Amino acid sequence: MKFSEYSSFFPCLIAFLFSFSLAASAHNHHEHFLHCLSHHISNTSSISNIIYTPINPSYASILNSTIMNSQFAIPPFTPKPLVIITPFHASEVQATVICSKKCGLQIRTRSGGHDADGLSYLSPVPYVILDLRNLRSVEVDVEDKTAWVQAGATLGEVYYRISEKSSTLGFSAGFFYTIGVGGHISGGGFGILMRKYGLAADNILDAHIVDAKGRFLDRKSMGEDLFWAIRGGGAVSFGVVFAWKIRLAPVPPKLTTFSVVRDLEKPETKKLVHQWQYVANKFDEDMFLFVRIQTANSTSKGNTKPVLQAYFVAVFLGKVEKLLPLIQKSFPKLGLVKEDCVEISWIQAIVLYTGFPLGTPPNVLLDRSKPQGRPRSFVEKSDFVQEPIQEDVLEKAWERLYEEEVGIAALRLFPFGAKLSEIPESEIPFPHRAGNLYAIDYIVTWDDDGNATATKRHWDWIRSVHAYMTPYVSKNPRGAYLNFRDLDLGRNNVNGTTSYAQASTWGRCYFKDNFDRLVHVKTKVDPTNFFRNEQSIPSLPLRWKKGGD
Repeated sequence: MKFSEYSSFFPCLIAFLFSFSLAASAHNHHEHFLHCLSHHISNTSSISNIIYTPINPSYASILNSTIMNSQFAIPPFTPKPLVIITPFHASEVQATVICSKKCGLQIRTRSGGHDADGLSYLSPVPYVILDLRNLRSVEVDVEDKTAWVQAGATLGEVYYRISEKSSTLGFSAGFFYTIGVGGHISGGGFGILMRKYGLAADNILDAHIVDAKGRFLDRKSMGEDLFWAIRGGGAVSFGVVFAWKIRLAPVPPKLTTFSVVRDLEKPETKKLVHQWQYVANKFDEDMFLFVRIQTANSTSKGNTKPVLQAYFVAVFLGKVEKLLPLIQKSFPKLGLVKEDCVEISWIQAIVLYTGFPLGTPPNVLLDRSKPQGRPRSFVEKSDFVQEPIQEDVLEKAWERLYEEEVGIAALRLFPFGAKLSEIPESEIPFPHRAGNLYAIDYIVTWDDDGNATATKRHWDWIRSVHAYMTPYVSKNPRGAYLNFRDLDLGRNNVNGTTSYAQASTWGRCYFKDNFDRLVHVKTKVDPTNFFRNEQSIPSLPLRWKKGGD
């Protein structure tokens, strides 16, 4: 064999030996883990019902069924979980934590599978997935105006179960029905009731969590520091949330909603969007009026050019007779008339805002399958705006939507003010309160056909728009919303060796000064940094001094 042949042969041999070593190591981890579980879960029949390994016929379907962002679907040669556990009981969650820690495995906890960067089901090191799909009970106490919600329930299931018991109670949480409450609440939780009642995380009264020692804790036994941290600080950094006790929100039997579409080619519409910045956060707390800007196909005869449209979409917690004078006083140029409005129940509004036609039966919210029944990919980024942005700047931002295919990219502007501005920044880890006019959600969604070039194009587009907006949004730090997780802000090393200074680059974007308290809590409750991912709160080693590693 010639030297040149050796030179190409040895790297292949080394790669083969390395992969063989990894496979052998994974097999050992797998065997030790299952053996450990058998000791901690006394009911062996229970084990067989909750464990899926790669040799199980259902393994692939369980793994892929709730990957909602298809660009992070696990390719054939990507490391996959050694085991998927789908617990029914708290003891099974405890056993998973204890055995994962004992066997040197990481845990990825998944409730709905919407994690923006796939961190709830991907890891480059040996890991198990704790899939909470079977933990989905919703126990509503109408008299007390509370509910205990298990972490694997979706928002749709929560909304529907509340509506079964009461037509005048709701919950202040997100727009989309297949999102899991475990992660949604732990990151904050935007929604159509947030100006009236605050975020989802602002309405948590108690929680059950399994910590790094495998203990099952409630608010009293976990202590107020940990209870503070998991409400908006990303609970996966601290443990596995088993259930939330939520405060329900009073809603009227009928509320008013409207969606007014205006053509952004017209100068008056451009001025309307600009004016919205000055009034949306000052509206009555019963009003939530947001703006979505995206392209649509032209309806003009023979004209195939896409057009930009602004959708002014609102929910008002009252009747149309009260709404119209408020709009006429504060936002008259919208030109809202009674015919634009419809009075419906809160649960009907949830169904409508989820994307279903008016009149769709509410039980559609119980469908946990992938939206639209086909693989979809998406990228999101976020910003917070503290001063109105000039009209020409906004125009240049939304004109970039022309660079994408019609209708797949959008800018969504969510108004703040009212209750959101009254809650102190340090009340929970989510700090973006008074002083913010609105939040921007940049989003692009596309049919996933595995085309890497297309995926890169969409990523490049959203990064360019986000970069363009830098001078016009919050600064020092530039704010970001944890539930629209953004790994471009910086990565934590999966082995937990990233310094405090490195973690601060993204930590302060999400949490501002609350980041320091989160690090303190993390170090106290999980000093070995067991619960970790690429952007988790770091534990500080004893030798650490501020500013160093």
